[in-house]
Amino acid sequence: MDLEVERDRLIRMYRRMLDIRNFEQRAVELFTAGRLPGFLHSALGEEAVPVGVCANLRTDDYITSTHRGHADVIAKGARLDRMMAELFAKETGYCRAKGGSMHVADFSQGIIGAMGIVGSGVPIAVGAALSAKLRKSDQVAVCFFGDGATCQGAFHEGMNLASIWRLPVVFVCVNNHYAMSTPHTYHQTKQVIAERAQAYNIPAATVDGNDVLAVFEAGREAVERTRSGGGPSFLECITYRWMGHYIGDPGVYRQKEEVAEWMERRDPIPRFRKWLSEQGMTEAELSRAEESSRAELEDAVRYAESSPEPREEEALEDLFV
Repeated sequence: MDLEVERDRLIRMYRRMLDIRNFEQRAVELFTAGRLPGFLHSALGEEAVPVGVCANLRTDDYITSTHRGHADVIAKGARLDRMMAELFAKETGYCRAKGGSMHVADFSQGIIGAMGIVGSGVPIAVGAALSAKLRKSDQVAVCFFGDGATCQGAFHEGMNLASIWRLPVVFVCVNNHYAMSTPHTYHQTKQVIAERAQAYNIPAATVDGNDVLAVFEAGREAVERTRSGGGPSFLECITYRWMGHYIGDPGVYRQKEEVAEWMERRDPIPRFRKWLSEQGMTEAELSRAEESSRAELEDAVRYAESSPEPREEEALEDLFV
């Protein structure tokens, strides 16, 4: 990648990874302190995947996400303040306190929803892609899901429909090695998940999901192919979630040495920072991005804390009956 040509995009990608990292770390702190209701699933360690993919998308392109969806929606353009307000169950949250951590949506950014049911985003993304094709737009739908979702029926139904109708959808498997507590090496015999796309004649690639540049390049190829009418694409990104399946999960199914290896030696953010520095990005530029991200996160927390609680009568609003 040409640093001079792509300088602005690269610094935006770095900043977005920092936004996700800072948001997730603070959310874990707040949840552990008992200040956030509901459940929390952290994407710490997985920041490079959504940032690398979404850097190739337009605002009017679509994404669907999962129960571990904070990173995906922030990468697509969600505001940290409204995200944090939703986690605090405040009126100013994206879903006015009705969605919580697992169900953020913002149609203005093409975020048509994070879903708590494993694999359920696949047919929804396929539907969005069908809409784009019928309207003859050049929009693309991107579906983020985990390795466990590839064992769900909805995944295979969606892949098949996307293939036979040649829909503009990019399937992105965030392979963090564990479906809840079950290793991906156990829950399927096909160890290279991208090979599952071969059954549906969908072009696929497997990349290092902790290398944001590798994800970006593979994502660009997939998005360009799909946007130009080439049909669906599949991208498997090998990464690792630092935390348990949910905050509070003791994680006894993983070896401490394995977790430490990924956290200490394969962290995607210092890896990208080192590359940017080697390519000539100045310390001042990188530090400004880091300071700005921290400041925005603090503003987001203050915004959420000072926002009003939803009124009781709002429980009967925004419903289809």
